[in-house]
Amino acid sequence: MKLFFDARYIRTDFHDGISRYSTELATALGRQAHVTFIICDTDQLKLLPPEADYVLIHRPTSAREPLTALILNHYQPDVVFSPMQTMGAFGRRFKLILTLHDMIYYRHRTPPHQFNGLIRAGWWLYHATYIPQRLALNSADLVATVSQTSREDILTARLTKRPVVIVPNAPQKLRQYLKTDVTTKEPKNLVYIGSFMEYKNVETLIRGMQYLPEFTLHLLSRISPIRKAQLEKIRPHGAKVVFHNGVSDQQYAEALADNSLFVSASLDEGYGLPVAEAQALGVPAVISDLPIFHEVAGEGALYFDPSSPADFAKKVKLATQSSEYQTLSHAGILQSQKFSWDESAATLLKAIESLLQ
Repeated sequence: MKLFFDARYIRTDFHDGISRYSTELATALGRQAHVTFIICDTDQLKLLPPEADYVLIHRPTSAREPLTALILNHYQPDVVFSPMQTMGAFGRRFKLILTLHDMIYYRHRTPPHQFNGLIRAGWWLYHATYIPQRLALNSADLVATVSQTSREDILTARLTKRPVVIVPNAPQKLRQYLKTDVTTKEPKNLVYIGSFMEYKNVETLIRGMQYLPEFTLHLLSRISPIRKAQLEKIRPHGAKVVFHNGVSDQQYAEALADNSLFVSASLDEGYGLPVAEAQALGVPAVISDLPIFHEVAGEGALYFDPSSPADFAKKVKLATQSSEYQTLSHAGILQSQKFSWDESAATLLKAIESLLQ
């Protein structure tokens, strides 16, 4: 079997969700099968298995992307897996698996701010109707997604006639960055990592800090000056909110391990990987009452109404009570063990083998 994995979405500066998913799944899959990686930057090889086979082609944002299958035909793959759904399939002579992580951008159509104006306009048009997505997904032989919640969304919207397989996200091993155990004597820090797009609803977290004067909210991710200024305007007087503007994996692990809870007031998620990463360390989560969060976090979290800063604060206070904290911590560790990259890779490999048969 000649298996190709599209690794062009791996970022070499810092991971976003797709980059993390690509890197971890590629590495795990490489332990179970011989894989040739499709890259667009040789620096991506540093994040892939050592001495991996690879082919170098254009970036996924290139104007040549619709012709990607014609380019890959020259290498005669049996099957190509892409962790996204935008690979050009025209003229392909191989089996193709595309991935749709979630349907968030049909419910929240504001494009990511880091893209240029032309790409943002194309993004919005792409998500204005289901038609482009249906054409893309039906051009594949199989569609992958990351959760049962997303699979149900895809089937409900009738986005594809192809089979849909769940290849879940899984927490990275943050414990490897810690020199000491997680500290839980007196939870006082609230940790958020993720984007600052509007549907992430960070506003509720910040407004809720007016009821939590003894806590500090740590916003770890990179943030634009414009977005930071917007959030600073709504910060309650005296509320302790720290904008870290990006952290390393080690700093991320250390922040979670320092008397912390993980928090999120997101209005929509495809999976919610940071929740699972916190739980794997034994750090409880206080998160929005969303179906996907229940799927990921189970009994290792407390859930609140994301429209209510007061309810958020109430659940934080409850989670920091000693007995409740220990119960949530234990349940979260058990829940996080349901997800692993090796198991996700095995699921994908089984689907690939079935497809080829």
